[in-house]
Amino acid sequence: MGRDLDAVPFSGIIRIRDMMYSVNDPFRLDQGDVSFEAPGTVKAAMHRAIDENHSHYVQTTGIPRLLDLLVAKLRTVNRIPVGGPDEVMVTTGGIHALYIACQALCEPGDEVVVPDPEWPPCMGNIIAARARPVPCRLHEDAGWRYDLPELEAAITAKTRAIYINSPQNPTGGVLTRGDVEAIAAMCRERKLWLLSDEAYEDVLFDDAEHVSPASLPEMYERTISVFTFSKSYAMTGLRLGYLAVRDATLRERMKKALFYTASNVSSIVQYGGVGALEGSQENIAAFRAELQARRDLFYAGVREHAGGVFSGAPPKGAFYAFLRIDPAWRPESAAKSISWAMAEHLIAKGRIGCVPGVDFGANGEGYVRFCFARDRHELSGAIASMEKLFAAATR
Repeated sequence: MGRDLDAVPFSGIIRIRDMMYSVNDPFRLDQGDVSFEAPGTVKAAMHRAIDENHSHYVQTTGIPRLLDLLVAKLRTVNRIPVGGPDEVMVTTGGIHALYIACQALCEPGDEVVVPDPEWPPCMGNIIAARARPVPCRLHEDAGWRYDLPELEAAITAKTRAIYINSPQNPTGGVLTRGDVEAIAAMCRERKLWLLSDEAYEDVLFDDAEHVSPASLPEMYERTISVFTFSKSYAMTGLRLGYLAVRDATLRERMKKALFYTASNVSSIVQYGGVGALEGSQENIAAFRAELQARRDLFYAGVREHAGGVFSGAPPKGAFYAFLRIDPAWRPESAAKSISWAMAEHLIAKGRIGCVPGVDFGANGEGYVRFCFARDRHELSGAIASMEKLFAAATR
């Protein structure tokens, strides 16, 4: 790959992370991580795996018990007609699943239509596969969803796939069933692949519904579905993801990419995944209810105490507040980007971590992203800091 990697950008999230390490008593609303503990069944399974000496090489695509559980989950929860364990692979988190999917799917010069704004590793993994991401605008006034004719207009003769991420990072937008059906129809008619990133499948609020596109008629044959344990089971640091794909040629390519980048995913972590799936699933609903309470607390705080500097509707999914910056706000720095100027201001003056919206794409300029999955005390502290920081705006 060599010099090709020079074209792959680092996410600004890395720069933000480095900035936050220099801040005393920070409010870490920059990190897309929940404050919950992993379920007890995960911890117990990992302890047991260590005690039973499951510390050796295992099957490249995943240990059999975990694969069987994933097949059952995909069939019953996602309604994807998975044929068997051979169609599922365990990966080192969702980002690794996306990497091997792009390596297997893309040829040099291929185009992949992606949302704008979007999680930066999406674009990075496409570029790393020598393909080109083609941004397509998400519209705030439509709940951060596509204008479907605009999406269709972005398809060219070079388009290999459409990538969707619903619920979405960074906006929290959730595609409707009608949206997913329309995108599926585009893929069938144009003979395109659909890359479906479903990392936040369990983080839904209000009346939102998650639809796995591979569950729709004739779509499993042309969909690569990517999932992770990170958000549903508070296992972000354990790095456990998985994907499902029917196409045998792609699967063989993916197995090679998986083997040469990991050999196998940590055996102990995979047993933790078994513990997550064999245990009670009540934690998913409990996490969701608490995240909705934190969402509401944060948005109420912003409305009442941030001096009108930020605006935006609460999201229907994921756990991010993607807020518009008042254009009248004037930064102290000479930064060309108001998103970066605001992020630097919040970190330096308010100890509040956030990510500049422009880091997620050109359509994110003028916004910042906060993670409201932190505990209530930390969220309240960030709001109190905002109130002091923007006090002049309320006078």
